[in-house]
Amino acid sequence: MKQWVVHAWDGTDEGALARRLAIRDNHLAGARGLKATGNFVLGGAMLNDDGNMIGSTMIVQFETVEERDAWIAREPYIQDGVWADWKIYPFRVADV
Repeated sequence: MKQWVVHAWDGTDEGALARRLAIRDNHLAGARGLKATGNFVLGGAMLNDDGNMIGSTMIVQFETVEERDAWIAREPYIQDGVWADWKIYPFRVADV
């Protein structure tokens, strides 16, 4: 499968953390679904110096770009405006 790393930064407005927390259960349910199908490799929240969530990093894998794009289209953090700026790059997990 082809792998990608997603780097995503949350919005910086006053309601950004509350928006993330309101959507978080849906995002995690989606990640669990990806894990069950073998599409989730690893991921988690990026934190600021105070320990507050300010973004996400995920490594995902899909057979095709179309499957990857279908996941992006339904990702709650994208749909509901949690991730204000995100990039996705081809990636390969090291076999160590």
